[in-house]
Amino acid sequence: MRRKKIKDKDFYETVEEVFDSYTVLTLYQIIRRGIIGEMFGVISSGKEARVYWAKSPKGEDLAVKIYLTATSEFRKSMYQYIIGDPRFENVRKDTRSLIYAWTRKEFKNLKRMHECGVRVPKPIYYMKNILVMEFIGEDGVRAPLLKEVSLTDKEYLRIFNKVVEYMRILYKKARLVHADLSEYNIMIFKGEPVLIDVSQAVLLDHPLSIEFLKRDIRNIVRYFRDELGLEVPSEEEIFKLVTN
Repeated sequence: MRRKKIKDKDFYETVEEVFDSYTVLTLYQIIRRGIIGEMFGVISSGKEARVYWAKSPKGEDLAVKIYLTATSEFRKSMYQYIIGDPRFENVRKDTRSLIYAWTRKEFKNLKRMHECGVRVPKPIYYMKNILVMEFIGEDGVRAPLLKEVSLTDKEYLRIFNKVVEYMRILYKKARLVHADLSEYNIMIFKGEPVLIDVSQAVLLDHPLSIEFLKRDIRNIVRYFRDELGLEVPSEEEIFKLVTN
């Protein structure tokens, strides 16, 4: 019990300088529920969220994504993905409610994608502005992004085809569009692509879903064709393949 109290105290001091009291208390509740055993350092940091390496009580690697208090710019960008999504029709417009809805949205999107066979971090738990999921990497070191790896043309083409197949599965089975797909939101782990950062993904019912899909396709074609110099199908051909 004494060791546990010391660990809890150390953990609290680790995060209290960065997050507000609501977030610290939420994180403490998740620990008390047996989801998280230990928290370690930051593995990814951005304007919207920070991702920590953690371990479950059983010693399994976890990624803990904590959304920060939204800036006005972030709030504006969130609206286009939440407003129009039938799953979030009654979301209040205050900052905290939007952040909580955004976290819940990412959890639901991950779950939907994972169940359809798309390789994403397996979602484990969420509460308020904290999302717990599978850690993509080893020994606390995250897997590299597609932008960060150096592969052969043959390997790149295999990755390209896999990403296009994932877009097709998302569209046909999960009824989702990633809506922010690029070389910065694809990890390469054990030679396979893993789609990440799916909080903005929308249902096909969303009024901008087709526009978002075309943008995803444009980003992927641009990277593999223009930056890597590979011969890949046109945007129109991929759109037809994805949507059948």
